[in-house]
Amino acid sequence: MGEEQKITITDSTGLKEDEIEQMVKDAEANAEDDKKFEELVKTKNNADMLVHATRKTIADSGDKLSDEEKEQVETSVVALEEAIASDSVDAIESATKNLNDVLTPLTQKLYSQEDANQANQDAEPASDESSDNTVDAEFEEVKEEEK
Repeated sequence: MGEEQKITITDSTGLKEDEIEQMVKDAEANAEDDKKFEELVKTKNNADMLVHATRKTIADSGDKLSDEEKEQVETSVVALEEAIASDSVDAIESATKNLNDVLTPLTQKLYSQEDANQANQDAEPASDESSDNTVDAEFEEVKEEEK
């Protein structure tokens, strides 16, 4: 008991104070570039997701959209892909807005068709009893007596 222990922390990197200050200044100077790069990456990722979702929606729509409507969407998708390749945030945002402007009325059309189809299916009465899977039956519960 009563023994004294000491720990000494020394700089092992060998960097001088002015080198550290220069690194901090460089980091601050590049902060805006880093922020711009981050914005570009996020914008490109969102645009890529929109391209994928659009192509899937069009493929799933089958014959619910005309060839002209599908061509209009494909033209906008290709323009967005070209904007993504350009690495320009403004170009990507503009092409994304254009694609959304083309998609909005078409998706409304698709969903209104789905709603109408669902309403028709709900309104159809089950008049054919052979399609009804309900079975009427009588049963009697039998208890096994202990012997």
